[in-house]
Amino acid sequence: LEKDDARPLNGDTVFEIGSVTKVFTSLLLTDMVRRGEVALTDPIAKYLPADVKVPGRGGRAITLQDLATHTSGLPRVPSNLAPTNPANPYADYSVELLYQFLAAYELPRDVGSQYEYSNLGGGLLGHLLARRAGISYDALVRERITGPLGMANTGVTLSPALIALEAVGHNAQLASVSNWDLP
Repeated sequence: LEKDDARPLNGDTVFEIGSVTKVFTSLLLTDMVRRGEVALTDPIAKYLPADVKVPGRGGRAITLQDLATHTSGLPRVPSNLAPTNPANPYADYSVELLYQFLAAYELPRDVGSQYEYSNLGGGLLGHLLARRAGISYDALVRERITGPLGMANTGVTLSPALIALEAVGHNAQLASVSNWDLP
């Protein structure tokens, strides 16, 4: 919280979890594999519209496992990310822009050959799992993770009551930063 914020920091305080969301995505992947809904070796193209071109290399397609283990060859962020607001860089990044990026991107190395942390890959994996389930990522997390675990105050989209309990984030210099929206 901020210096002038009178709200107590306690068990009701809501925090933005950022990249920890990738843990939820991996849990969803595990659950969907366990249920037989997807396989780790499924190519990502299987869960995209047929007209979306997906990069590959050396005859090897990117799989769900490659996205989950950050070995897909996709970069940390898409090169066509041009935020209107740099303080909230993904807010106006659309599915259409994601598909355009995938169609134009050439992998710099073979799929599976090297680890490279990829926010893009993590977000794409969540998108693919939600498409496979036929519901939004937010609803999928609620249905399969936070609901069964009784985590009523955890979610992708927060209610006004939860927003009122939200702590202010800070950067490495301890300056306040706004939350990110990730459509």
